[in-house]
Amino acid sequence: MKKVLVLEDETSIRSFVVINLRRSGYEPIEAATGEEALSKVKQNPDIKVALLDIMLPDIDGFEVCRQIRAVHPKMGIIMLTARTQEMDKVTGLMTGADDYVTKPFSPAELTARIDALCRRMGDEEESTVSYDIVSGPFHLNTRNRTLEKNGERVRLTQVEYSIMKMFMDNPNRALSREDILNTVWGRDYFGELKIVDVNIRRLRLKIEDDPTNPTYITTVWGYGYKWGL
Repeated sequence: MKKVLVLEDETSIRSFVVINLRRSGYEPIEAATGEEALSKVKQNPDIKVALLDIMLPDIDGFEVCRQIRAVHPKMGIIMLTARTQEMDKVTGLMTGADDYVTKPFSPAELTARIDALCRRMGDEEESTVSYDIVSGPFHLNTRNRTLEKNGERVRLTQVEYSIMKMFMDNPNRALSREDILNTVWGRDYFGELKIVDVNIRRLRLKIEDDPTNPTYITTVWGYGYKWGL
């Protein structure tokens, strides 16, 4: 059974999520505070997906996300929030989350997001075709799922790696936001297109010499993005 961390300080909501995860075949690991969640992650390094509430009694979900992501770049992370402000969604993604779900949510919606994230990570892990892509100072190794720039490792999340692979497989080709969303998140993903833009922004911070004036991932206005040197 795949383990899913459920960080939620409201007992009723946490119990509701846990019951539905068990019904869907997952093994929930419960936490009511940020510190407890970080402790549970240390005790269960095989957690597949973390569901993180933002408003917590100690440290907030954004900080929990940062700390988990620093140690577990490949763990799936979904932020849970009762807020609808755009900045909360962007902040969650910029701190390393793969997705977000706004409360109130249905069990079917949450399970579908977790299923899609696990399926994507499983498909990537099971891939048997491996090859290297070299583009300028970048070297992408698809067997080890690693990226190097000028010989130095760039730490990527699963989503960031998938975006980089898509770009480097299609040099100098304009890719629409819809193309990126369907390839990286899957055609069964029903989230918003802005998740693509935020992840591109996060990726630029890691690979560009000057993220405010990107030269590798350039914007095709009104359409999407292009990889070129």
